[in-house]
Amino acid sequence: MGQHSYTVANPHRAHGVALPIALLLLTLLLLLAVAAMRSASLGFIMAGNEQFRQNAFMASETGIEQAMAFGAFNPENTSVAVNGTVPGTSADTYRSTIVTQLQGAPQGAVFGSSWNAFSSYHFEIQSTGTSARNAAMVHVQGVAVIAPYSVVVTGAGGP
Repeated sequence: MGQHSYTVANPHRAHGVALPIALLLLTLLLLLAVAAMRSASLGFIMAGNEQFRQNAFMASETGIEQAMAFGAFNPENTSVAVNGTVPGTSADTYRSTIVTQLQGAPQGAVFGSSWNAFSSYHFEIQSTGTSARNAAMVHVQGVAVIAPYSVVVTGAGGP
């Protein structure tokens, strides 16, 4: 039995294979890192947009509250505007409009009850809240005012 020796036909050719493989792996890792960074920054932008949407929601709710507190609920006025900036902010605003419903006609109370001397007047408040990055939210709230049967509502919220 003879001794066998195995030799590489060209030993210089086997050198340098590790360098292209290492460069290929580094390029792949770089691409993965860039994709992860872009995904993370997109997540931050989406979270910021959601925060601005929430701010617009709160601004529209504030507009409804302000319209109910300081608006004029008079059936003779077809539309009353209540606009402003949300307290504690500089960019969040609301535009609210109180619109008379049913052409300002009073709606009678239930017959035979102690309420038969009163009527209700119906209004609708539409409030648009805005925030940064053009975030906007619209809310609509219906309001019924109980009052004596008359075309002009007097007292708080009236003329």
